Amino acid sequence: MLPKTFIRHISQFAGVRDAAKYVPRRALLYVPASNQKMLDKIPTMQADSVVIELEDGVALTAKAEARAQAAVALDKIPYHSLACQELGLRVNSVSSGLLEDDIKAISKAEKLPHAFMVPKVDSPEDLVTIYNIFREHYGDERITNTNTRLVIWIESARALLDMPRILSSTLNLHKQAGFFKLDAVVFGSDDFCADIGSTRSSHGTETLFARQKFVTCCKAFQLQAIDSVYIDIKDLDGLKRQSAEGRQWGFTGKQVIHPSQVSVVQEQFLPPKERIEWAQELVHAYSEHESLGKGAFQFRGQMIDRPLLLQALNIIQLVERVQN
Repeated sequence: MLPKTFIRHISQFAGVRDAAKYVPRRALLYVPASNQKMLDKIPTMQADSVVIELEDGVALTAKAEARAQAAVALDKIPYHSLACQELGLRVNSVSSGLLEDDIKAISKAEKLPHAFMVPKVDSPEDLVTIYNIFREHYGDERITNTNTRLVIWIESARALLDMPRILSSTLNLHKQAGFFKLDAVVFGSDDFCADIGSTRSSHGTETLFARQKFVTCCKAFQLQAIDSVYIDIKDLDGLKRQSAEGRQWGFTGKQVIHPSQVSVVQEQFLPPKERIEWAQELVHAYSEHESLGKGAFQFRGQMIDRPLLLQALNIIQLVERVQN
């Protein structure tokens, strides 16, 4: 593996933001905060990103209990010895009318999650509401003096069409106001299908256009793109096939709804050995050409420029974090 200082040095050449703090999210696993037994198991869960869930996985009648249990869990869970790479917390959406109740309850915990996760962000105007609610209950100091990241969901036709403006506005909130840094975006396929009136299927052709547009928008802003849930938890072959497809398209991870899906997904989103070797050798070659003041160059028959370098750096950072 390449030295971390070397990776940081090359990343500066390439203009990569926060390369040293890359958080892998090959599998994003939900844990309903209303289920105390599941909350107690979080420290041993192996998924890259484990998400304490207040939204879809929690019945409306159990929201208050879930909020209270989530706040306790944040302070109780030993962050230093977690099996996962990230502990996230997904709140309810602006449109649900439940977001402020969530944040008011969660802000009572002394600890913040590694990432706040907000579903159904449909417009830049939603972001203003989200920002104002967090500021009211957490205060500017707690928000700006933390490494907590932000993950948002795109789940409607309107949001998909307005995605560049949504992502740009979210990144500007971090840059100009110190709000949590947007790090990844998740495609909510079930709500998207409901919104456009399509029928959900295991092969996923009904979301083909949406998924490809989604991942393109994410990568235009150098953000992780998390793919949709595979709905048949017993069909691990289908899950493997769709995960491999997602990685080939440029997705960096996938949502999972059952622990049995985690190992399949994480294996598929780990680049093969030959791809890792390609990335390491490319970065070395780029470093040599950069020191000579050269731009694009040939490597293994390909013309190499900044976009391909970014692909190589993403691979190296992922492997580095997963193997540590």
